[in-house]
Amino acid sequence: MGTWAEPHGDHSHYYTADPELTDVTVPAETPGHVVVHHGRTALFDDGTGQISVLDSGDVVEPDAEVREYTTPSAHHGVAVELEDGSLVVSEGDEEARNGIRVLDGDDEEIAASDDCPGVHGEAMAADETVVIGCEDGVLVYSDGEIEKAESPDDYGRIGNQAGSEESPVVLGDYKSDPDAELERPTRVSLVDTRDAGLTMVDLPASYNFRSLARGDDGEALVLGTDGQIHVIDPESAELVDSIPVIEEWEEPMEWQEPRPAIHMLDGSAYVTEPASNMIHAVDVPTGEVWNSVELEVTPNEINGVTGDAVEGVSAEFGGDDDHEHEHDENHEDDHEHDEDHEDEEHDHDDE
Repeated sequence: MGTWAEPHGDHSHYYTADPELTDVTVPAETPGHVVVHHGRTALFDDGTGQISVLDSGDVVEPDAEVREYTTPSAHHGVAVELEDGSLVVSEGDEEARNGIRVLDGDDEEIAASDDCPGVHGEAMAADETVVIGCEDGVLVYSDGEIEKAESPDDYGRIGNQAGSEESPVVLGDYKSDPDAELERPTRVSLVDTRDAGLTMVDLPASYNFRSLARGDDGEALVLGTDGQIHVIDPESAELVDSIPVIEEWEEPMEWQEPRPAIHMLDGSAYVTEPASNMIHAVDVPTGEVWNSVELEVTPNEINGVTGDAVEGVSAEFGGDDDHEHEHDENHEDDHEHDEDHEDEEHDHDDE
């Protein structure tokens, strides 16, 4: 991404360069979800059910050591590796997805559940608790045990989630009409992983699958079609603030079409506005929109990196010693001395 830091004693030196696409690829018949956790990256191939897990710092290394596992049947799935080496994997086939299995470091089963129709999406909560979305609630996995949080409706699909390691509560979307061509929900779900409790929160506007984020302190953030970031206290399940950011918008019928998105990074919420080709930076605690920039392209998906030095990760951008490092013009003043592929359904009811 063209931004990185190199530790230098009690501080770090920061650099920027033009982002570049490497020539490193991981073969896949049908590329699916990518999940990063605790310095490990898990890739899921929907076409074969093959899971590839590698150190996140080695993703640009062509000869990186890769852990591989293949599910019994190919399906649109997800996998996440935990700190102890256990692997949470979805179960299903081309016709249906119905549950999860948890494997130890030797791929031996630790726990399993088939009580999760329409498995889709994962999120990580505090204490390394994994939440997996279902069409009737979620599965909660922690310390070798799987619990089910039931939706209040017979069909209550939670397919997109946002977790925070600062909070035991996971924010999720919520759709209750299985026959809708495009449901525009106005309720979100909060799953308390401590007791597998599920609470619904009503919002003053609808939202879409790119509307969910979490604040630095675990606040639940939802970008509504009214152009506001709605801030929810995950413990009380109360709507505590609504921050105007962009103009009102309507979710397009085709999920591939650009629509506003929110991404939390290093203290600010970044909100895209495709209608004006803008991106806005918002300070959530104060509600200040502290910067807005017009882009040369129409924004669709959004992600970002801090450029901070990470222990155990090579500081060389792209692993290329010959890459031209460009110092920031304020380099001497920038030392730090104190130191989500969506599927073809995408929860858009295409299936």
